[in-house]
Amino acid sequence: MEWAARRDHMKGVPRKMVIMAIGSFAKAIANILNTTSVHNAETLIRLVRSRPPGVPLITISNHMSTLDDPVMWGFKDFPICDANLARWVLAAEDICFKNALFSYVFRVGKCIPITRGGGIYQEHMNEALERLTEGEWVHTFPEGKVSQEDIPIRRLKWGTASLIVRSPVTPIVLPIVHNGFEKVMPETYFLGKRPPIPLCGKKINIIVGEPVEFDIPKLTQMAISKSRDLSHPTKGWPTLSRTGLDEAAQRCLYSSISERLRTVMENIRIFGKDLRKQAH
Repeated sequence: MEWAARRDHMKGVPRKMVIMAIGSFAKAIANILNTTSVHNAETLIRLVRSRPPGVPLITISNHMSTLDDPVMWGFKDFPICDANLARWVLAAEDICFKNALFSYVFRVGKCIPITRGGGIYQEHMNEALERLTEGEWVHTFPEGKVSQEDIPIRRLKWGTASLIVRSPVTPIVLPIVHNGFEKVMPETYFLGKRPPIPLCGKKINIIVGEPVEFDIPKLTQMAISKSRDLSHPTKGWPTLSRTGLDEAAQRCLYSSISERLRTVMENIRIFGKDLRKQAH
């Protein structure tokens, strides 16, 4: 149902309607039914509204609940109801695309279906790459699945790193760490299931970091050098046409980028915990 995600589908009317509805829902959950505080919101808003022409944006965050997106964009002053500025997001195919109706709504709402366990070269990762090539904003959850435990950031999947490397223009990468969504939509609320509707009266905290810069040519050369001394089982990845990286070098490169992002996110998580302690 990729046709439903096109900008010109029915002259863009369904997209505007869905984004408006989703945005209104997110703002109600974030600001009316619950309380949301955002640190460094101005950096996120600035990059969403006014990046240099043609420069894509990748935001990454931890994954605390099935409501993280869209509610994390529902805070005050964020342009969540603007269909042109709205993010593209990688969404789990088995949750968001269960039937034709869900598939249509999520597609119109700028969601890209991802098969968990399908690898970094699955079909729809190329669609995410196309959006970056167009200078769009793509959000990912690089941990790969929901975790509601208050634990360090887990090892990141390599899909986000592959998008950073494969994008013709290196994206601006902005890390975000949040907590509180696990209380709004707990995974095991009653009889081991989520509540039928979001809970209210909770506190949501969102910490927006600073952009992470990557010198891709330098990292590429380091990966090539390192990969010569390593032996990995292969999965048949294609050689990257732009850089000539074989699978072994790609593994080194994606691992390096992912670990740096994980470290940055963990530092933000610790900073957020300190902020909450000070608030008390």
